[in-house]
Amino acid sequence: MSCCKSFTSSSSTHHFSSFSKPILPKSFNFHPFYFISSSNPNPNRNSFHLRSWPLQRRLSPTPSKRVLAQANSTASAEEKDFKIGIRTDLKKIMILGAGPIVIGQACEFDYSGTQACKALREEGYDVVLINSNPATIMTDPDLADRTYITPMTPELVEQVLEKERPDALLPTMGGQTALNLAVALAESGVLEKYGVELIGAKLDAIKKAEDRDLFKQAMKNIGIKTPPSGIGNTLDECFQIASEIGEFPLIIRPAFTLGGTGGGIAYNKEEFEAICKSGLAASLTSQVLVEKSLLGWKEYELEVMRDLADNVVIICSIENIDPMGVHTGDSITVAPAQTLTDKEYQRLRDYSVKIIREIGVECGGSNVQFAVNPVDGEVMVIEMNPRVSRSSALASKATGFPIAKMAAKLSVGYTLDQIPNDITKKTPASFEPSIDYVVTKIPRFAFEKFPGSPPILTTQMKSVGESMALGRTFQESFQKAVRSLECGYPGWGCAEIKELDWDWDQLKYSLRVPSPDRIHAIYAAMKKGMKVDEIYELSFIDKCQKRGFSDKQIAFATKTSEEEVRKRRLSLGVVPAYKRVDTCAAEFEANTPYMYSSYDFECESDPTGKMKVLILGGGPNRIGQGIEFDYCCCHTSFALQVAGFETIMMNSNPETVSTDYDTSDRLYFEPLTVEDVLNVIDLEKPDGIIVQFGGQTPLKLALPIQRYLDKHQPLAASGTGHVRIWGTSPDSIDAAEDRERFNAILEELKIEQPKGGIAKSEDDALAIAKNIGYPVVVRPSYVLGGRAMEIVYNDDKLVTYLENAVEVDPERPVLVDKYLSDAIEIDVDALADSHGNVVIGGIMEHIEQAGVHSGDSACSIPTQTIASSCLDSIRSWTTELAKRLNVCGLMNCQYAITASGDVFLLEANPRASRTVPFVSKAIGHPLAKYAALVMSGKSLNDLDFTKEVIPKHVSVKEAVLPFEKFQGCDVLLGPEMKSTGEVMGIDFEFAIAFAKAQIAAGQRLPLSGTVFLSLNDLTKPYLERIAKAFLGLGFHIISTSGTAHFLELKSIPVERVLKLHEGRPHAGDMVANGQIQLMVITSSFDALDQIDGRQLRRMALAYKVPIITTVDGALASAEAIRSLKSSTINMIALQDFFDTETEEGRSKNLLSTTSL
Repeated sequence: MSCCKSFTSSSSTHHFSSFSKPILPKSFNFHPFYFISSSNPNPNRNSFHLRSWPLQRRLSPTPSKRVLAQANSTASAEEKDFKIGIRTDLKKIMILGAGPIVIGQACEFDYSGTQACKALREEGYDVVLINSNPATIMTDPDLADRTYITPMTPELVEQVLEKERPDALLPTMGGQTALNLAVALAESGVLEKYGVELIGAKLDAIKKAEDRDLFKQAMKNIGIKTPPSGIGNTLDECFQIASEIGEFPLIIRPAFTLGGTGGGIAYNKEEFEAICKSGLAASLTSQVLVEKSLLGWKEYELEVMRDLADNVVIICSIENIDPMGVHTGDSITVAPAQTLTDKEYQRLRDYSVKIIREIGVECGGSNVQFAVNPVDGEVMVIEMNPRVSRSSALASKATGFPIAKMAAKLSVGYTLDQIPNDITKKTPASFEPSIDYVVTKIPRFAFEKFPGSPPILTTQMKSVGESMALGRTFQESFQKAVRSLECGYPGWGCAEIKELDWDWDQLKYSLRVPSPDRIHAIYAAMKKGMKVDEIYELSFIDKCQKRGFSDKQIAFATKTSEEEVRKRRLSLGVVPAYKRVDTCAAEFEANTPYMYSSYDFECESDPTGKMKVLILGGGPNRIGQGIEFDYCCCHTSFALQVAGFETIMMNSNPETVSTDYDTSDRLYFEPLTVEDVLNVIDLEKPDGIIVQFGGQTPLKLALPIQRYLDKHQPLAASGTGHVRIWGTSPDSIDAAEDRERFNAILEELKIEQPKGGIAKSEDDALAIAKNIGYPVVVRPSYVLGGRAMEIVYNDDKLVTYLENAVEVDPERPVLVDKYLSDAIEIDVDALADSHGNVVIGGIMEHIEQAGVHSGDSACSIPTQTIASSCLDSIRSWTTELAKRLNVCGLMNCQYAITASGDVFLLEANPRASRTVPFVSKAIGHPLAKYAALVMSGKSLNDLDFTKEVIPKHVSVKEAVLPFEKFQGCDVLLGPEMKSTGEVMGIDFEFAIAFAKAQIAAGQRLPLSGTVFLSLNDLTKPYLERIAKAFLGLGFHIISTSGTAHFLELKSIPVERVLKLHEGRPHAGDMVANGQIQLMVITSSFDALDQIDGRQLRRMALAYKVPIITTVDGALASAEAIRSLKSSTINMIALQDFFDTETEEGRSKNLLSTTSL
């Protein structure tokens, strides 16, 4: 049951236009809402049938004409057929990773990099990996032969090239970061100097695709239209192009940038100038494309692959629901494309083949983006990415076709017809995927974290994560994707949404201006009676309808409970069927259990009776819950597979390694809701369910799952007992989360904590604050990432917080705690087994003071300044608390140490924390794997992990912040987390490790010049130390009046400069003129100074001046600069930090899967 596609090669071209576009079945969709209202007692006997499909034969691809070498002469005959093209002249290949998670470049590149490492090592190549992100699977030391967790700069990468001497460099797996780095290395002559060949994409192809002018000329050469545009390298040139185009709005697209960084839509000259300045600064080549706006045109993407024999295949077509004008990473997308006619699809397909050949991508994957005029069908090409991209990861998960793995194989000489399909085991990669379902991706945003930045979507990407869902119809897929977002919506419609309270003007504005909630505004408009045509005219989103409701939506519509709906649905026999993703629309049997649910006839899941474990993932990335938790889920699966369990992964995030079909034995690509999880539990009947590794998402499900298991007591399919939650019990998790229960436990154990209380009303909060004294930290309970957490200094600020940030009532209490000023914060990851053994995994000292969220603070292992008596208390309290909570698995504790040496416990979380990957890399032990194994019944003695490891080297983790994407917000750090990713620096000296982390995070510390200091009164005690540190390094100091006066009293030379509101020239002018190389600015309590400080910090960001907003960060930076001036940064592989003979290391053994 599939559709025949055209396969294009250099020697022959076949076109069967009538079948080349994927045709989806108009199958009847079993639906709970239908059967609840139906009188039919047996819904499976309804007389509805699938439309019969003609079985269409595929064409065999043209055999490869390029045979580079005969490889593996001892292989079987079948293996030889697939190995004839491999290059034997290459021995060692370097892969460039993507660096930290940032907006526009997330964990999809861990997925692609991991696949590439595995694929190349399968072929016998030595792999050298460079990446600065410790939270990735690809930086585990058993994924590559040599792993460098190091800043990704041309200078430092050159050191690795000199040391490792690879034969080739593969730059197409690490996003824009890797591509730009490869271009810099090639153009500077470094690759030629060391005899390193670029594979996957040559320099000319990269430049032709990324350079806006070269790309425009290439499209002209092959007769494909691009929007009227011009290339500007200066602001004057940009205005000249705007004049030639003749009308606003205009699109500005910087060259060689990520996620549309620096670009945007200008509706007038003022906006045009601002965006052009931003784009020119952001571009690697100081080049922007000024383009006529195609707002309202439909946007499509095609994923294309080409091999060295010039065979080209189309992997997937993707349609953006949002029209042109919204970055594709911020748009809801659907695969395959839904509204193209067959003729239109064929045209885009033919254009894509022409484009990949003209650009010169010899082998690997590319993403081509098109705009189609909805009125007359006119087509224009927007851009092309000559690498594995965000859309490649989506297409891979949507089709089951592993684009990154295939691209890696193609880069070393294979042709598409030589690579077997992992899922069918019978077809080669030259068979284009054909799918009989619909896939929907919806982005997730975090505007609430960045006040002052308007929630408006443009050509610059702003989403921080995404969910994906599969269904037999678009409606079903769309509904599942909405509830997978975990934003409080059980689906589209049948829910309380704020948009229903809006008036017509608000609704029309929200339909016209793209925003994260526009899709819900569409529902509200329909609900209020707005005609579909009017909605289309305002939003340019094609018409659609709704179906595929969840139990929660039906409960809302029928005014019952979700549990009652589920009970009624099950009594009627209405349960979802699970279909397999097979790449071929059921033409061949799928050997890989990669499933999605649908209310359809036949269930293809075929669960086993093996001992098995269900692992619940983390859902879409968001600030506070990102790749670190996916890392833990993957390690859990790896460890339990080796231990003999069948592992089942359930997740909804298309970017992750956990949703790769070969990470676990079975994969369910499903929303993480009570309804969907219970459906899988009922079907699979696993021995264990693990909720500890996916962050807050699965933890919130623990209690309802436990209630279900207690009530129904289902037996495991293996026959060994009942289905149960493994690890720390839901009751213990709740005891740590519930403040009243937790306080009682701490009193029992005599563990000190800051004074505080639980407020169930505004009066409660004010009374608690008065009793303990300001400043206080206020936050809602049960949150992750410090959501809505704030430090307040008086009653007025507290009342404002309670009115604007949270709703406080008995059902939603607010925690009010004494803020410990001038304290050092400590993070502890510990591991406990079911036999009462507890081992400290790592103790991390934060570099920023307490009050900055732990996810935004730099930290180090081992600690650098903490007294041994304080560390003894921390170790003792952590052990006692783990035993009292009956922790089985991981636990994270956070402490604060005051200047007087008093230790306070801030919080404890009996689950995996975001620091687990960092600690594991720092100490050489895979904590998440250990935790999974102790949950399965092993003791820490069994694992030979019985005491804390204190490494001889220093590891520093630094946060990466997305402020440049959110215009208008301040860059100050506080108790609410804002970072999207992290980097790691490792060395034998703290200062060098810290410097590496700063460079990796994009903070290029200057070695000389002028430093601007502006500190508030609370931080003035540190000012003398900071100033003397920078003076000693040869820096010139400038300050505004208050700070300058303090320094003058201390006889420290300083130049005074005006504040922004005092006149010109002021500090901002000096930033713009390049006269300041480093800025240290803390927050101010004066209203005017607050406005000045905010503007100065934004200016520093815009002009790429390193900015430090904490005193501890300033002191650490001074030490780092001192070391950089006197020492050389050495590149050391992760494997070399651990001596295999010593007790604290054995990295290659301990961090590998097979050792477990």
